[in-house]
Amino acid sequence: MERHLVSEPRGAERIGLVAGSGRFPVLFAETARRRGVEVIAVAHVGETDPALERVVSAITWIHPGELEAMIRALQAAGIRQTVMVGGIAKPRLFRELRPDERAMRLLSRLGKLRDDLVLRALAAELETEGIAVVESTLYLQEIVPLAGVLGSRPPTEEEWSEIRFGFRAAKVIGQFDIGQSVVVRSGAVIAVEGIEGTDATIRRAGQLANGDIVVVKVCKPTQDTRFDLPAVGPDTIRTLGEMRGRALAVEARRTITLDRAEMVALADAAGIAVVAVDPREVLG
Repeated sequence: MERHLVSEPRGAERIGLVAGSGRFPVLFAETARRRGVEVIAVAHVGETDPALERVVSAITWIHPGELEAMIRALQAAGIRQTVMVGGIAKPRLFRELRPDERAMRLLSRLGKLRDDLVLRALAAELETEGIAVVESTLYLQEIVPLAGVLGSRPPTEEEWSEIRFGFRAAKVIGQFDIGQSVVVRSGAVIAVEGIEGTDATIRRAGQLANGDIVVVKVCKPTQDTRFDLPAVGPDTIRTLGEMRGRALAVEARRTITLDRAEMVALADAAGIAVVAVDPREVLG
């Protein structure tokens, strides 16, 4: 199914946006528009925030798996480069995937529904049609933090120990494309992020450990940084606060921090340490 909402082109620089869920696609479009860039979006029914319609020049709505429709929409707008921003919840893919013939061929070649494999294959498919997939942080470098404490409270020595352990564990797990986050307490991994996403993982860990948890979110070793970078934001902190968490650690230079001012303010109010970690400092 396709629904189109199109405004008159403005003759500006133009970029495609293959939009998944979350705040990131809207943030990307808002920032690009402020820079005078015309954004042509392909959005996913049931995943993408409808607010995206208000900040793009044209939008086509498709269901997950309608690959030919995605390509046709970008080509019709003359798109030569695009970003892929925001994910599609894997439970939805298992329940509601509607692959067209082209997507079926792609999936049959892969034989697996692993995130990294599918995203790279999708990017390659777009590139065969003359559409280059570029870094999702284009125009948004300021939301990718450098190493350092992001809030007012640095981690304690005990929390640093948990962070170093969690960072190493998350990198090992990431080799198998399982998830980007682990939750740690007292030197033990309490929960590993699965297909349910980070917030649900934090809630599960908080219930299992009765609070006092540290969350570590990293970029997978095999990550293609053009898409699917780890992302945290105010909702991450709200969930961590509800579960009486102590600290959040992310990988410096390779994590998206959405609405950082609000996120840090929430963390400071809850006494949660937030830090961006250089992997060289913890992996040796």
